[in-house]
Amino acid sequence: MGRILAAAMFIVMGLLSQTQTYANDAKLDVPKVALKGIGFDVNVSQVDGAAPVVLLAGGKTYPVALQEGSGTVHGVTLSADTGSLVLATTDGVPLAQAELPLLPGWLSLVPSFLAILVALAFRQVIPALFVGLWSGAALSYGLSLDGLWFGFFDVFGVFVRAALTDNGHMSILIFSLLIAGLVGVITQNGGMMGVVEMVAKFAHTRRRGQMSTALLGTAIFFDDYANTMVVGNAMRPIMDRLKVSREKLAYIVDSTAAPVASLALMTTWIGFQVGLIDQSLQSIDGLESSAYSIFLNSIPYAFYSILALLFVYLVALTGRDFGPMLGAETRAMGASHEEVEIDVTFVDDEPKPRARYAILPLAILLAGTFAGIYVTGSDGSGNQNFQDIIGAGDPYLAMIWASAGAVFVAILMSLATKRLTLGAAMDAFVEGMKSLMFAILVLTLAWSLAGANELLQTSDFLSSMLVGTLSPALLPLLIFLISAIMAFATGSSWGVMGIVIPLAIPLTWAVVSGTPGDVAALHVLYASVAAVLSGAVWGDHCSPISDTTILSSMASECDHIEHVRTQLPYALIVAGVAIVFGSLPAGFGVPPYVSLLLGGLFLWVFLRFFGKRS
Repeated sequence: MGRILAAAMFIVMGLLSQTQTYANDAKLDVPKVALKGIGFDVNVSQVDGAAPVVLLAGGKTYPVALQEGSGTVHGVTLSADTGSLVLATTDGVPLAQAELPLLPGWLSLVPSFLAILVALAFRQVIPALFVGLWSGAALSYGLSLDGLWFGFFDVFGVFVRAALTDNGHMSILIFSLLIAGLVGVITQNGGMMGVVEMVAKFAHTRRRGQMSTALLGTAIFFDDYANTMVVGNAMRPIMDRLKVSREKLAYIVDSTAAPVASLALMTTWIGFQVGLIDQSLQSIDGLESSAYSIFLNSIPYAFYSILALLFVYLVALTGRDFGPMLGAETRAMGASHEEVEIDVTFVDDEPKPRARYAILPLAILLAGTFAGIYVTGSDGSGNQNFQDIIGAGDPYLAMIWASAGAVFVAILMSLATKRLTLGAAMDAFVEGMKSLMFAILVLTLAWSLAGANELLQTSDFLSSMLVGTLSPALLPLLIFLISAIMAFATGSSWGVMGIVIPLAIPLTWAVVSGTPGDVAALHVLYASVAAVLSGAVWGDHCSPISDTTILSSMASECDHIEHVRTQLPYALIVAGVAIVFGSLPAGFGVPPYVSLLLGGLFLWVFLRFFGKRS
């Protein structure tokens, strides 16, 4: 026993002596894992003394610019041979050292594609997300069996916890729960059924019901999250009575929310995108256009977003479908005729339907969200224009304020008119929130998987592989494909915009070698900017791990995998038309209005000859 203790003491002393090898207390903050040949940042801190220091990594020497003993080295790359980094003085005295696992770049794609394949194969989104997340957590330890063991516990102890402590994620969960609780209250007090009766006066056929949903989805333009939650919940009972499938409702909700939010002049999306464009312009000489001007000129080139909206209306007007959606619509209709009249009946003990008990809270929700964005974006100076205020606003906080206010008003109205007791209102509120438990689990796992992708530098790897293939005439097409692939693999349209726009704008301007007023250069620039947004929206529509796709399924109460499976053919045909008639000709100078006219005509002809009525 004494020998064992002595040996243990000897080992501990040896380890302590290793940690004190360096007289300096310098620290290296490095990623948990690195990809071979893909650059990353290294933070240096607690360097004592004024002597210059360098970072030795991958056979290269990187100078370190220190300020008060701290600094950051950008673009550090490691070879296939070593994952060792050494911080040393210029005369070779080591100050700190770090080791990190190295992975081939293609392995960073494994978690997302594994999740997508499992989801499509088994039609179970939670196991699919868990498998993808587990693989990402395991790869963060490098290629080792130990990674499988430790990665399993990191799924919840690291990635899920990080997803739930993110301010934006928690904001989404809070306002989603509040909206679900609101829906529970206005359903119980008769307000939602009153809306059903009111809309039913117009939407008394399947065609009109789908058109009403599309119009409502287009009208709520300022944020895609608010759009999906309001439209999906409000129209679900109407579409059910019209025997329109939940899959069709989820498609209309999903394919209007993101496209209209990406095209309207004052939305949370546009504020984010204009900010990225403005940041990118700082590194460009000779281009004096403002960021908002570039965005406005890029709108006609957003071929996928525009055609996706158009296709929703064509599908609704023609009553024709194809692929899995046709099967879903046929099952929903049964043996009923297409022009089904609504038959609204109520039991005696239910409150009499009154639309105002739903309309007023929903109006507060919409107006409050818009007002909250304005309030949080204004600095009070009076020097901001309206778009600057919207772009600087906090949509998450605004929606929390608005949804909380809407819930309060709905409960207050129910109590004041004695339609509900306080206990009944609370029960309705809680029951409404309970309906979100499954969706919250899915969203949390999707966010966690996005965190694993960020740790594995998935987007950086895709960028490094694809950006180098760009050529002037094909820039819009290739940037669209890059953005679409990245959004599909990561499930984040905003993440893709944040990564690709700062790369695409300087690269496009450098490739076309344009000058101010050079029409040839400007039209490629506008088309390339729009291609990022449209590609991100397409990937968002098609990816099973996209948060907006999940929210659309949730609000429509549609099976998530069925929503993805039925929407995918529609998104693919629109993307194909957007590429052939839009992105490709745009690089050669074809006016966007000609492309949109031809693309819209093709979509109508396609539905006419290949679509069928259920």
